[in-house]
Amino acid sequence: MKKAVNLYTRLVIIASGVFAFGVNADTGTIPEPVKQLEKQGIEIIKPFKTPAGVDGWLGKYQDAGVTIYLTPDKKHAISGYMYDEKGNNLSEKIINDEIYIPAGRAMWEKLAAAEGITEGSDKASCKVVVFADPFCPYCKQFWKAVQPAVQADKIELKTLLVAVLKPESGRYASAMLSASDPAKAWHDFEMSNGKISPTLPQRTPEAASRQIMYNQHLMDTLGANGTPAIYYLSKDRRLQQIVGMPDEEMLKNLVACK
Repeated sequence: MKKAVNLYTRLVIIASGVFAFGVNADTGTIPEPVKQLEKQGIEIIKPFKTPAGVDGWLGKYQDAGVTIYLTPDKKHAISGYMYDEKGNNLSEKIINDEIYIPAGRAMWEKLAAAEGITEGSDKASCKVVVFADPFCPYCKQFWKAVQPAVQADKIELKTLLVAVLKPESGRYASAMLSASDPAKAWHDFEMSNGKISPTLPQRTPEAASRQIMYNQHLMDTLGANGTPAIYYLSKDRRLQQIVGMPDEEMLKNLVACK
């Protein structure tokens, strides 16, 4: 399964599709050349200052953050990136700081609030959320790999069950969620490689069905195309994503919330 290191460059989907920004500029204060770009489909969000003394404006276009710069004569606007003499992309920083990073933190709040199967101490320094299908072999591999950290209270792991791999995935996910002790049911199922499972319901309980559908909605919103889809908030409060089985370095970073 393909691996991805984090969600940083994909948060534009979340920023546009889930969260509305409360920083839209007063259109009455927008210079006319910048205002004209609104007619091209660019949503103007807020002004900002640049080290070069050029007035800048932050916006969005087709779900992507954009920066616009006003020429000194105030009669022309340029859309694009600004670089300094060392080749640093100054535009990328404002887009990340004002759009992608806040969107990631807001998305994390949704993940943290979602109902799931939780293991480990709530006092653990790192909280991890994983989307998993009962029949996903990489999900089992990941679950077993992080158990030492869970047992040592280094991470708190919350599993959000989805049904994406097999027609019976939903029934098994529902059985786990409907068990008297979902955490134990999931633990036994994973430890036995699927040989021990709760009694499968003839019909999926409505509450379990809603939860599985909501989990799928969250996963789709995040743009994850496979399981396990793993998320955590790093120490600098940036939402991180790993899709697939993490390698050794990724696991170390996850446990350390790096």
